[in-house]
Amino acid sequence: MDISYALTPFITWLIAGIMKFIINSIKAKQLAFGLIGYGGLPSNHSAIVTSMAALIAFKEGIHHPAFGVAITLAFIVILDANSLRRQIGKHAVLINKLMVDTLDNQQLRERMGHTRVEIVAGIIVGIAVAAAINVVLS
Repeated sequence: MDISYALTPFITWLIAGIMKFIINSIKAKQLAFGLIGYGGLPSNHSAIVTSMAALIAFKEGIHHPAFGVAITLAFIVILDANSLRRQIGKHAVLINKLMVDTLDNQQLRERMGHTRVEIVAGIIVGIAVAAAINVVLS
């Protein structure tokens, strides 16, 4: 078995997560442990699925059936990150405003989805990591 298929999504997740933490910490001007999770630049989800699609393209070619499956999965994840989860975040903002006057002051997480820039950054990270792993482990 080629270990690069197992390592690529994990390494991509790690690199994208570290990048997101650093970017959020710089923006917040403090260590941003409270901002870990959904949303932010780069999109971890987009990076992970793109890394696998890119690795398959590099190793097997774009004509391989596995590439078609990986691209299909990537489209679903990326569309979900941009549309559905962003809408959930918008709903959370409105619900949190309504709950201000209640006794239970528990806030819903508002950072849920990704902007197109965050998604494109995730795609770039995913392709870059896949390319690097393909070179190093080939």
